[in-house]
Amino acid sequence: MTTVHPAPAAPGPGPDAPDLVDALLHIAPGDHLDALRRARPAQREHTQKAYQALVWPVDEAEAGRTERLVLAWYVAELHRHTGLAAHYRSLLAGAADDGAAPSGASLTRAVAELVRVSAGSGPYGQYREPELAGESTEGLRLQIAADLGGGPAELLGSRLTAALEHAHLLTFRPRESSADAVQRLLDAGWSATGIVTISQLVAFLSYQVRVVHALAVLAGNTDQQAGAAIPAEPPAVVGTGHDAPAGARAGAAPAGAPGGAAAGGALRVRTYPDLDRPTGFTQEALGWVPWLEPLAESELTERHYEGLAQRARGANPYFALLARDPEVLGARTRADLDIFTNTDGGLGRAERELAATATSRVNGCVYCAHVHARAATRESGRAQDVQRLLDGGVDARIDATWDPVIDASAALAVTPPVLTAEHVAALRHTGLDDQAVADALSSAAFFSWANRLMLSLGEPRVPRRR
Repeated sequence: MTTVHPAPAAPGPGPDAPDLVDALLHIAPGDHLDALRRARPAQREHTQKAYQALVWPVDEAEAGRTERLVLAWYVAELHRHTGLAAHYRSLLAGAADDGAAPSGASLTRAVAELVRVSAGSGPYGQYREPELAGESTEGLRLQIAADLGGGPAELLGSRLTAALEHAHLLTFRPRESSADAVQRLLDAGWSATGIVTISQLVAFLSYQVRVVHALAVLAGNTDQQAGAAIPAEPPAVVGTGHDAPAGARAGAAPAGAPGGAAAGGALRVRTYPDLDRPTGFTQEALGWVPWLEPLAESELTERHYEGLAQRARGANPYFALLARDPEVLGARTRADLDIFTNTDGGLGRAERELAATATSRVNGCVYCAHVHARAATRESGRAQDVQRLLDGGVDARIDATWDPVIDASAALAVTPPVLTAEHVAALRHTGLDDQAVADALSSAAFFSWANRLMLSLGEPRVPRRR
């Protein structure tokens, strides 16, 4: 399966610690990577602020710090990123017992065993959209009690067990996210706000890994790239409950299949039995509906509006739902705006939108793909070429300028990412300087965050025609 990466890690812990990306990559003032990151100052600042808000939150009531660190370590391990995995494991080892989750050596052993039985490659899973059924692929659908046995599941408890299964879902098969998956979290004791936070955490880790990996490839730094080698023979794991955990339920019915919410707790997800859903990837306008209750505009405070960045977003159900964790939302929004709208040099807007579209195509986010396909068409005037990407996927060939952007974005989007120096060389060969290359990779990396949030918290709808 995989090798669990040892602590200790750099940099030292604390909400005022040096920038984590800089520390992992040993970026010093005046370095080439420092210059590239300084050209997108809000992305740099708010990538760090999102990390701080998730790991040192102002409010732990709905998601304890131990729970967050367990999830962060697990997701970093699933990406086989040595530096980030060691960092989060070190933070977990040094965290005070907050009572939110088990702690100590027994927890470490349980998570290490979980990594060994649940690592793999993605994305995979079943599409709900009929036109995409032929692209559906099978893989492990993690059930901790079955894959590790009753002992580890009992140690982790129902709440952390549900969160870890959710993290595996979002990491490897985000296209199978569903109202039922959210209901399982509610039934395990997570609140709506807590679910937003842990979905943000898993999605952010997906972005953070790819930012570090992309910059490492750009700089020729092999130490901080994801995808550490996996032993040919998986190690024996005690208490798995069956002989071949990684393939035991590959043919089981997908958790993301449409249907009503599971029976259980008092809190219920929103379901939409009569929703008009898209049948495939499209450039036609779509809406989006949440499975959890967004904050009402009457509930929004100045803290929430600071997170929303633009007050009008309080009326949007997606942003009003994310406003349940306003510090993370604020950092995410400001990083997003710098990545896609800072046109002080670097990559053109059309190609940034193209990178977002290609990433969304890989991850299976029909809603995100439609938004950014429309933007790519608007910025480039190349509607037919954009549609070719939506229809044919990232293997579709467009031209010598766009194909390297699509290829690099797709290589960064898979889990673990497989972006290499050859992808960077192909981008440079088109005439892009390193600032433009960094913009392409940042645009792609960000949508591994955005896709997982959009997919995990709601679903697209076809608006009613007037």
